[in-house]
Amino acid sequence: MKGVVLAGGLGTRLYPLTRVTNKHLLPVFDKPMIYYPIQTLVEAGITDIMVVTGGNHAGEFLKLLGNGKEFGLRHINYTYQEGEGGIAQALSLAEFFVAGESVCVILGDNIMEDSIRPSIEAFRKQGQGARILLKEVSDPERFGVAILEGPRVVRIEEKPQYPQSKFAVTGIYFYDPNVFDIVRALKPSGRGELEITDVNNAYIDRGVMSYDVVAGWWTDAGTFESLHRANDLVAQKRTVGAPV
Repeated sequence: MKGVVLAGGLGTRLYPLTRVTNKHLLPVFDKPMIYYPIQTLVEAGITDIMVVTGGNHAGEFLKLLGNGKEFGLRHINYTYQEGEGGIAQALSLAEFFVAGESVCVILGDNIMEDSIRPSIEAFRKQGQGARILLKEVSDPERFGVAILEGPRVVRIEEKPQYPQSKFAVTGIYFYDPNVFDIVRALKPSGRGELEITDVNNAYIDRGVMSYDVVAGWWTDAGTFESLHRANDLVAQKRTVGAPV
């Protein structure tokens, strides 16, 4: 399984901090934000990783990460997203890298407590389709929201005004190689982007979408409030002596 970390975008919700750097290079406690999703992949046994970045500070990722020696890697792959074409469009840039394998996609501002290894094993047993990680949150209107019927995801609504559940779709996705065919068939949304929610709904329509609910804490770090929360959560975990 390949790993893809999506770390593009302009991070406008974190202005003025992101006027001088990429959002994913901002600190979360004592490490740059981008370290956490890479560590999540490496801890789960995924060591063939590509970072998709963009904007005016892409070169800083190479300066910071190099070939991944700090993570125990021999090599990290990089590619560049021009403009803001959406998460799905950013993923499409990794098609040549994934090369027909399954892929774990993680957004560069996702920070979580638990290992994703059990979900990787469940996806391998699943054999095809997609698998997403969900987390019950107090502000689901800020995320893609999963509508569930027992063990099935029946639909995902993107940032609904009136959410039908409190289960947010975290920015961690497992896909089979068909994901790139799905992305090619997408049409831009009202904001002119290719949406990852549309990718997930395509898998739902095919009847090959599964999910796991994250047990430990999880947060994104794309707003000042969630960035503060991420710092607090990591600091608390480090205080009790557990590595992050």
